[in-house]
Amino acid sequence: MVTEATDDSARGAVRPRAEQLTFLRTGRVAHLATVSGENTPHLVPVCYEAVGADGALTTLYIALDEKRKRVAPGELRRVRNIAGNPAVSLLVDRYDDGDWDRLAFLRVDGRAMILEPHDPEHGVAVAALRAKYPQYRAMALGERPVIRITPTAVRSWGALADESEGAVPRAIPFATLVRARRSVRRFRPDPVPRAIVEELIAAAGWAPSPHGRQPWRFAVITRPAAREALADAMGATWTAQLALDGQDRATVAARLAGSRQRLLTTPTLIIPCLYTVDLDRYPDADRQVAEETMAVQSLGAAIQNLLLAAAARGLDTGWMCAPLFCPEIVRDALDLVPGLVPHALIQLGWAAQDPRRRERLPPEALIVKYD
Repeated sequence: MVTEATDDSARGAVRPRAEQLTFLRTGRVAHLATVSGENTPHLVPVCYEAVGADGALTTLYIALDEKRKRVAPGELRRVRNIAGNPAVSLLVDRYDDGDWDRLAFLRVDGRAMILEPHDPEHGVAVAALRAKYPQYRAMALGERPVIRITPTAVRSWGALADESEGAVPRAIPFATLVRARRSVRRFRPDPVPRAIVEELIAAAGWAPSPHGRQPWRFAVITRPAAREALADAMGATWTAQLALDGQDRATVAARLAGSRQRLLTTPTLIIPCLYTVDLDRYPDADRQVAEETMAVQSLGAAIQNLLLAAAARGLDTGWMCAPLFCPEIVRDALDLVPGLVPHALIQLGWAAQDPRRRERLPPEALIVKYD
């Protein structure tokens, strides 16, 4: 028996049943059907991500990725068909040769359009696809179009809720996640929702720390005026330090402008701060230094947790160390309490362009002794 979702298309969404939505979101491969202007059907397997909230399905994104193709993205048959006829269908199915009780399919009908890289929604689409498919983190999706589908109907048949699979999305393998994290300098202006920022900081909170004291806190800066005030406050220190390196005025001015631009154009800045007020106190200087060193090490672990959580969410980050060289200036600019010592500045958002990735040393070059 074929069942349908509740039609909420007047508000730009449909409301699938819970098992329909789970089946769709946990699927890994679908087939996209388009029709040419001459009514010739075209079917192709695709990777996709379903987006929505509160039980609604509002959008589907499909990447035009770097897997081998004979023509440019804009010349693909599916893209040309959508330009002439935006009506499409996406089919997700399950087949089991040994147990036909597990057979099921779900079809989403909708209207498609092409998101070009300059479109404000393009970055959101790429982030969603990268969060589901870690392989996309190494591909230059930011420079390629994305298919966007607005669903108008959802129909399904069969055993969507499969207890043998648990209906749980596949976790990203840790080795893949570690490689998915990358250092980005230029970000799109799209704001990062506060709920996601809090989710990332919660992940940071699970890092190991001396005596479980969590000797770190985080300041989050999103307002343009606050980002500009921080850049202004740090500018004089940057200029003086670059001059100490013997760099000429033109080079200093160019590097200062680049650093300033990074702060002003990143939608969310997170400043991890060391907070040693609750640490153990020792009568001797050596143990006290070791205690504070442990706190610094744990701050690095907390930041790494945050970076990996962002990568798992399809977000990009950049790690700037500038606050280490002027903690008092950063603290005053942000009006932080005296007990906080800014140690880093983490850029958070979606990359404006895919960065060039540096090669990493192999394990045999990193291990100095294996006894």
